[in-house]
Amino acid sequence: MDGQGGGSTGLGGAVQRLLGPSRSAQTRTAPMAAPPPTAEVAPMPSIAPSPVPPLTAMDEAVERDRFRDVPLNGVVRVTDQPVSTFSADVDTASMGVVRRFIRDGDRPPSDAIRAEELVNYFDYAYPRPSTAADPFAPSVSVMPSPWGAGRDLMVIGIRGWSPERTEPPPANIVLLADVSGSMHGPDRLGLVKRSMALLVDQLDGDDYISLVTYAGADRVVLEPTPADDKETICGALGTLTSGGGTAGSKGIATAYGLAEENFRKGAVNRIILATDGDFNLGVIDDGRLEDYVARKRETGIYLSILGVGRGNYNDKTMQQLAQAGNGMAAYLDSLAEGRRVLVEKLTAQLQPIADDVKFQVEFNPAKVAEYRLVGYETRALREEDFANDAVDAGEIGDGHAVTAIYEIAAPGSAGLRLPERRYGDDGSAAPAGGRDAEIAFLRLRWKDPGATASRLMERAVTEADRAPMAQQSDDARFAVAVAGFAQILQDNPAVGDYGFGDVAELASGALGDDPHGHRARFVELVRTAMTLN
Repeated sequence: MDGQGGGSTGLGGAVQRLLGPSRSAQTRTAPMAAPPPTAEVAPMPSIAPSPVPPLTAMDEAVERDRFRDVPLNGVVRVTDQPVSTFSADVDTASMGVVRRFIRDGDRPPSDAIRAEELVNYFDYAYPRPSTAADPFAPSVSVMPSPWGAGRDLMVIGIRGWSPERTEPPPANIVLLADVSGSMHGPDRLGLVKRSMALLVDQLDGDDYISLVTYAGADRVVLEPTPADDKETICGALGTLTSGGGTAGSKGIATAYGLAEENFRKGAVNRIILATDGDFNLGVIDDGRLEDYVARKRETGIYLSILGVGRGNYNDKTMQQLAQAGNGMAAYLDSLAEGRRVLVEKLTAQLQPIADDVKFQVEFNPAKVAEYRLVGYETRALREEDFANDAVDAGEIGDGHAVTAIYEIAAPGSAGLRLPERRYGDDGSAAPAGGRDAEIAFLRLRWKDPGATASRLMERAVTEADRAPMAQQSDDARFAVAVAGFAQILQDNPAVGDYGFGDVAELASGALGDDPHGHRARFVELVRTAMTLN
């Protein structure tokens, strides 16, 4: 790979031809004409989201997007369940889906909102450890909740160790493209082809690219090819057209077979599946396909998913497959998002630093009477799963940051939401002590890449971690704003009358270092959401 994502100073000729003419080229050839839509894809440091056609009336009539129906986390009494355990999550698909709906003038369905994916979409400058001996340096902040009087928020953030390498590890990547009839359109297969071209431009001769497609049948379009042969790879991408049914399970099996045949020890071996998820032929039972992918991850080949389209988008299946495949799920609503995922975040995608990352928080009942985890509903684990190395959890790559937010209430506070018990709570509380008394105890567990045994890190959360909202870092305040936005979209009663205007005000004052403009565009998105019915 050409170093960190975005290391290329210009797009190669083959890549540029697949993307279309640049803004400058179009200006030279047609100085008086308005630039066509493809002008959005010129190689620039940051790209404004390219427009995607809105749904037509017919599209809306047959819309059948599928999202996973999971109840939101409720308030938990500490004396009933003092320990909360969940898997790390670096998926970001929910953010792209939300943006697509809002841009089309619609409020996204509540099932489409996974709060942790919106929060973890953004970069956070949490402390980064300097050695692999301690690959994480957890950051914890406790502050008043902006939407719950008498309640606090506990924001936990981690960012992994960044390996000091002059060159990233080589990559063996199988691009698996859905070319079925449902993928027709510039916001589907067209967007996939252009986004994959951006990925190809970041790779070099040490990396190998294969291309598999599936519709009514699967086909190996390109055998493993050195990534510096961009003419051949982009030429293969350029031939892709859509049509036919969707034998997704066949395509996945073929992609794994190709990845296994060309497995490279010491390299990153990964399948990147681009689809709307509308599997309608072959073995389509979600559970069977998920089990198959879970077995294959044990071979060291991981699966990441790029979702596209609206109207028949199967978010439910894609999220489950990405989790089973130890990869990540992203949703491409524009070429700008393709650049973010496959250029800006390329190193994080292809350079894992920790597998099976798990969080566990134990609350001190003398300091916390109730808690509620914001998001991570699909990542919940049992308490005993934390130390069980056979239980799968999320992967974290170089540069990934993971944030978790708990809403907590102290005993006797005005923010308590559960009724008091007549005979009190049956449980012993740890001594409260003085200023540094523990509010909670944080445990992290993970495996080094390729390892079978996990490692453990622990940290107490104390009163020293508490500060007013105004004294919190930009990162903590921005994460809270995004979490508030997600909960409003979910119609979560926990946020009361906290509104989009409150979110925009908090987020706009916490933009911090925003080199790609993602935070600023979030504020614009919130203000657009204010105009929706």
